[in-house]
Amino acid sequence: MRQTILAVPLLLLAAVTGCSSTHPGTSADAASASSGSTATGHATGTGPPALGPGPQGTYHVQVQPPAGSCHFRADGGQPLPDSSCTPGLLSPAVTQATIATTICRKGGYTRGIRPPASVTDVEKRKNAASYGYSGAMSDAEYDHLVPLSLGGDPDDPRNLWLEPPSPGHKSGDGVNNPKDAVETTLHTAVCDGKVRLADAQQAIASDWVTAESRLGLAAGAVAAGSADTN
Repeated sequence: MRQTILAVPLLLLAAVTGCSSTHPGTSADAASASSGSTATGHATGTGPPALGPGPQGTYHVQVQPPAGSCHFRADGGQPLPDSSCTPGLLSPAVTQATIATTICRKGGYTRGIRPPASVTDVEKRKNAASYGYSGAMSDAEYDHLVPLSLGGDPDDPRNLWLEPPSPGHKSGDGVNNPKDAVETTLHTAVCDGKVRLADAQQAIASDWVTAESRLGLAAGAVAAGSADTN
């Protein structure tokens, strides 16, 4: 798939094509980031995402990739993460055999496993530095690439990225994230038995923009009343 350079409301550093595949032993201070960068050199993953540690009884702030080491990609102008920094990671607690008691159970699932804001707010600032994002933090979402509603790992940094605003967004208007609608469509399809969980996970980790079409789903074809997403 042809990938284009993402236009986001931030400055560009000289584009580089690499990203450290390991995380440092200490976190970089996100407050030092003042510019953003994009790249087109990273290929999307073709295999299933790996397993992460899964839900934890207590969450702690996770070490993020070094400042400036991750680079946004794009598909049709829509933002995609650096597949080296954020390949997507799965929770071992959610499998095809357990969806009825986890992501598809009545009453919801994600609230009970979601890390608290006291953890994710700090991680969001540090991940902004990883991606070189300097726009308004209120316009960007700290997003699970494989959402919790599809069995994504709750707090491993390889499944979380600072998702910048989509094209046409007005600065200061808050988060606009069309990826959320895709997540809901996939969640509904999995719980209705129309799509295998593993196929949905791989599709959204590879490229959320094309996930619906790759799975043969109509964009926005969501059943009423579904999905506790992200």
